[in-house]
Amino acid sequence: MILPVQVTFREIDADPELDRLIREQAAKLERYFSRITSCRVLIEMLGRHARGNQYHVRIDLGLPEGELLVESAPALHAALRDVEAEKITKSTELGRLHKTPRRAILDAFREMRRRLQDYARKHRDDVKRRAEPLVRGEVVRLLPDEGYGFIETSDGRQVYFHRDAVLNGRFHILRTGSQVRFCEEPGEKGPQATTVRIVHPARQARAAAVVAPL
Repeated sequence: MILPVQVTFREIDADPELDRLIREQAAKLERYFSRITSCRVLIEMLGRHARGNQYHVRIDLGLPEGELLVESAPALHAALRDVEAEKITKSTELGRLHKTPRRAILDAFREMRRRLQDYARKHRDDVKRRAEPLVRGEVVRLLPDEGYGFIETSDGRQVYFHRDAVLNGRFHILRTGSQVRFCEEPGEKGPQATTVRIVHPARQARAAAVVAPL
C-alpha cells in the first residue's frame, strides 16, 4: 500500500500473524484500484459463546470520492445487506458467524475486493465519459415555458435538452441560433444532451438583454 495500513485489535491480544495477514490482504487491494487513500482495519472478539468465540472485522477504505466499508460480523439476517450511508460511504455487512479471526479477516477482504472491483469499473466509466469530446451544435428550437429545447449538430441531427442540462443555470439566456457544446447520452425517447455549455456566454447574455421585453 502507498499509505500505511492502520490495524486495531480490540478485546483480543495483538497477534503478529494476524497483523501480517491483514497487511498482505490490504496490499492485494491495489491490484483492483491504485488510488486508495487510506485503509483502516479493526478486528475484535465479540465475546465467548456456547458455540465458541465470535469475531468482528471492519475494513474502512478511503477512496477519491468517498469510502467503502465492509463489516464481517454476526447479524440478524443471513443475507448480504448493502446500505447507502452518508458522505458517499457505501457499507456492506456480512451476516455470518466467524469462529476464528483468520476466517473473519479473509471473508471481509474477499467482500472488499468484490466491492472495490465494482467501484473501479464505475470510476473508469465516469472518467471515460468525462474524457469524451464535447459535441458542438446550434440551438434550433426553444420552448422556455416548458423548459427544454433542441440542438442541431453538424451532421444534421436534432438532440433534445432540458433546462437542467445547461451549465450554471444559463438556460434563460439561450436563443435560437446560440452556439453550444454538449455531451450526448441515450434518453427514454432517443439521444439527449447533457452538460450543455454555451460557447460565448457573455455574448449570449448581451443578446438576451437587447431582446428582453420592457
